[in-house]
Order: sequence, then C-alpha cells, then structure tokens
Amino acid sequence: MEETETEVRSSPLAVAVLCLLHAAPLHPYAMQRLLKEWGKDKVINVGQRANLYKTIKRLHQAGLITVRQTERDQQYPERTVYELTEAGRRVTQNWLTDMVVRPRNEFPQFPAALSFLMMLTPDEATAALEQRASALRGQLATMEADLASHAPALPRITLMDDDYQRVMINAELTWVEDVITDLSAGTLTWNYDDFARLGVQLARDPGSANS
Repeated sequence: MEETETEVRSSPLAVAVLCLLHAAPLHPYAMQRLLKEWGKDKVINVGQRANLYKTIKRLHQAGLITVRQTERDQQYPERTVYELTEAGRRVTQNWLTDMVVRPRNEFPQFPAALSFLMMLTPDEATAALEQRASALRGQLATMEADLASHAPALPRITLMDDDYQRVMINAELTWVEDVITDLSAGTLTWNYDDFARLGVQLARDPGSANS
C-alpha cells in the first residue's frame, strides 16, 4: 500500500474529496453539492462532474477511498457511496500540510498575459487594465459582503479561503490601479516597433540580452 500511496498525485480537488470523506461517507453528487453550497467552488474546480469522477477513480484505485455501499432509489440513478480508508486519512494530512508549506507556481493567466503586455499599445493596455480593475472591485465587494454575512455565524477557521481571496484581490487591485496611474501619467510607456527590432536582434544573437 505504501508504494501505491506515493503514486497518486495530489490536487486541490483530490484533497477536497478526502477532507469531505473525513466527516462521513458520501456519493459524488453530494460531494459536488456540498462544495458548491460551502462556496469552495471559488477556489476548487468542481464545476465539471467528469473531473470529480476521474479524481474519485484515482483515489479509489490508490486505496485511499473505498466503496461503502451502492444506493438505489427510484427517483435517482444508482449512486456509489465512498468512505475514507486509513491510508486515505494519512495521505490527507500529508497532502494538506504539503500544500500549506510549499509555495508553487500555478501558472495563472494574468501574469502570463502581463509578460507580453507590450504587444498592446499603452492606450489598449490602459483600457484593458481599467476593465480588470472594475471587475476586481466587483469581486472584492461581493467577497466582503459574503464575509460580513457569514462571519457572525461561522468560526474564522472555516472562512480562511475567503479571507485569503479577499486580501489577494485587494492587493491585485492596488497594483493594477498603480499601473494605470503610471500609464495615464506617461511614466510607463513603450513602442511596439522598438520591441519588434529588439526581437529580431535577439533572434539573431540570443546572448545579446545579457550583454
């Protein structure tokens, strides 16, 4: 079993499944419903049930979860109820601790787009960033309203993901607004033709960027 445990790879969805099964045996539909009801779909990609089934299959093959029973009801399709194994309990703690301890580059889209922002004109970049700032303000307002409504009734530890998201959105909004200010003032600007010439030069002599 020890060899099998190390073969299956952790993921946010896999950890979520294992954590849910710590509380009680569940079938996949109930797992997806609970994650959405608790707002965990904001930080865990649980929208596609096919991905959830694939994750459950991997965990089952690795011996981290097992079939508790199969439910049959005239109103619903047949549902398989899963429960956690002892190996699953150990792996849950290990994976969760590792995700907290170890920073990872998760390759989000926004930094990738910023790395090629010079492909837009300064005016186009300003317009796009202003739209992003507006969207971030909306997200921040929604997040703060949700926290304000849930905080009186729920322990803080259950809202850590929401609080982290709020802080990160606020930090990103501050950064985007600063860049917009620099673009508007003209202290941040560029010319596509200059970068095109630089690109040709680097293609001919890749080492020239470090000289």
